Amino acid sequence: MAKLVRKSKSTEPDYLPNVLRIAELAAKHKAMDIKAYDLRGLTIMADVFVVCSASSEPQVKAIYNSILAGMKQVGVSPKRSEGRPGVGWILIDYGSIVVHVFREETREYYDLDGLWGDAPEIDLGLAK
Repeated sequence: MAKLVRKSKSTEPDYLPNVLRIAELAAKHKAMDIKAYDLRGLTIMADVFVVCSASSEPQVKAIYNSILAGMKQVGVSPKRSEGRPGVGWILIDYGSIVVHVFREETREYYDLDGLWGDAPEIDLGLAK
């Protein structure tokens, strides 16, 4: 019979390493204003939204490709992605983590930062 092992109680949420990795991958391609919001208890959509901006369509695509490739290296694949650089917004759904890569003006228009402004912001440890 299999022996049961208690899950250790950690103060670090289990999604945090992936959130930090996503932020680093976005920063590698000069994503701007990278923020992560802890949505636990506020919505059932996801535990975390990671939001970042790019100044051009090629940069949106580069950030998107960097995140996909970097997460795949650690064995994490998205459930789906939507959008494309030409519309100014790409969404990558990793289940508990949803990543939004915006063109600057599209991010201002949809204002997810304002919409989820009551959610605690996660410290990403990135240089400002």
